[in-house]
Order: sequence, then structure tokens, then C-alpha cells
Amino acid sequence: MTRIAERGGKQITIDGKVMCGSRDKGIGREAIDMVSAFAVEAGLTLAQRQVDEKSNEITAIPFLLDMLVLEEAVVTIDAIGRQTDIAQQIVARGGDYILALKGNQGQLHEDVTELFAYFEKIAFKEVSHTYHRQVSNGHGRLEIRQCWVFSPHDYAQYFRTLDKWSGLAAVVIVHSERRLADTEVRFFISSLVEAAKQQLAYIRGHWGIENRLHWVMNVAFREDHHRARQGNSAANLAVIRHIVLNLLRQENSFKGGIHAKRLKYAWHVNYRMRVLEQLFSAN
Repeated sequence: MTRIAERGGKQITIDGKVMCGSRDKGIGREAIDMVSAFAVEAGLTLAQRQVDEKSNEITAIPFLLDMLVLEEAVVTIDAIGRQTDIAQQIVARGGDYILALKGNQGQLHEDVTELFAYFEKIAFKEVSHTYHRQVSNGHGRLEIRQCWVFSPHDYAQYFRTLDKWSGLAAVVIVHSERRLADTEVRFFISSLVEAAKQQLAYIRGHWGIENRLHWVMNVAFREDHHRARQGNSAANLAVIRHIVLNLLRQENSFKGGIHAKRLKYAWHVNYRMRVLEQLFSAN
């Protein structure tokens, strides 16, 4: 799957999903959290790791990164992954990163917020930056996205923790305005030396893991309704479901959705063999 994904593109997004059905109130066991690495362009799960009990996704991400080929890849992680050690690990393995910043994560977010407010006040005059505006219309709403990218090293005196971030090359600000909905400003740090248009494309691509993986797991596989709880059964079955999704997504002779492909796989032996043959293909 990794070889197939490498041919499809280079963005890998990492995110966690809580498996609601694995919760057991009788013994006081919380639902397990599985962190997945997802190849955006290929639509394939590359690796998974269960979050240890009484821990969070931060502890699982380094193990997950060690399982991946990161050379020339762009790794996007939500705010839970905003850790200096994770950034260093990605860069050391030959990859680049885009990491989200949130308000509960210390000085860097505070410094970025204050500097962006000043840049807005002066309308970015004499500020070296790139800008991209994107408009989309779907699901009954209009969304306008604006993206600004600048190098924090040009304003190093206003940042207190730049030296802690391996490979940090850019600060990315995304302003999303949803007509008939809400407005949101998000901040990111990136090791990519790319203009605003490309940075925004990677940030938008990150949410492919929600639409093309987590949503499919819940709808086509009804994952949240699975009640496996004994031992490691919930985590093991989650891995199997992801392998099945990969195989069905790669088999293109039948053009139905994932749920329809599952039914055809169960009913037609020839189609079943065609899907399973991928496990033994040298390509």
C-alpha cells in the first residue's frame, strides 16, 4: 500500500478516531482511539496505532511516523501534533510538515496571533508574503478562504520560540468565511518554502482523512456500531477494516461505492478473487 500511495502523491495526514462501540461501561473501559496515517491523493490508510490507555494521540504519533516512509512527503497534523519533537522527527526523516496551532499551545500561537493582528492593521503593506483567495460553493453554502504565508525569520525578534522548531520556514494563516454560517481564523506552521496557494491546498487536503476515511468507516462499515471489546479485538478489527477499505478502493473494475463493493465481494466469488489478488501482486 505504501508503494501504491507513493505513486499517487506525497501528502500524508495523521488524525485519530475514537471507536465508540469499543466502550464498556460495565468494566469502566473507555472507547479506544486509533490514530491513522492516510495518503491523501491515493485514498489509502498506510498505518495505524492504538493510543495507550490514560494517554493521548501525542504519544502515538511518533510510533506511527517511524512506520512510514517520509522522504519527500508532506505530513499534516492537527493541533494535537504541535510538538517540537514531532517536527524534528519529520524533518530528520526527510519530510516536511504543516502543523496546526491552537490557543492552548503556548507562546508560538500567541506570537503568531499578535503579529497577524498587526499585519491586518497595516493591510500587509511592506510585509513580504504571499496571498491566495479561494471561493467554493457547495452543500447550500458559500465559503471564501483567504491564505497568507510569511517567513517568521524575517520577524524573529517578535517570536520567543523559533529556535525550538526544526526546519520551520513559514507561518500560514487561513481565514475561512462561510456565508450563512461562521467565520474562522486558523494558524499553522510549515517547513515548506511554498506560496500561499500550495500551502492552502495541503491544509484543505488534510481534511480528506475525515471525508474519505473516518466518514466511510462510520457509514459503509458502521464502525461505531461494532461492539468488539475483549482484549485487543477492537483494535485488531479496526486494522482489518482499513486493509479491506484499501483493497476495495484499489479495485476499479466495479464502479459502485464502498458499501456496494462490500456486497458484491460477499456475493460474487470472481469479484472476491479479483480483490484478494491485490494482496499478492508484485506491483
